Amino acid sequence: MYKYETIVYWSNEDDVFIAEVPELSGCIAHGNSQQEALSNVNEAIKLWIDTANEFGDYIPEAKGHKLMFA
Repeated sequence: MYKYETIVYWSNEDDVFIAEVPELSGCIAHGNSQQEALSNVNEAIKLWIDTANEFGDYIPEAKGHKLMFA
């Protein structure tokens, strides 16, 4: 499992769930369920990183977020 922020939302236009990884430009996948979209985007992340490694491109580190509660 990768630690990149992933945004999942429903697309009325495509009638599927979309999963995007903002830190990896163009890294996006879809699925008929949220779980399928997440599974597909994890494969997309692997392919994105493999391709970046192949071409010597920069791979950003996962930023992560800290939640603060008062």
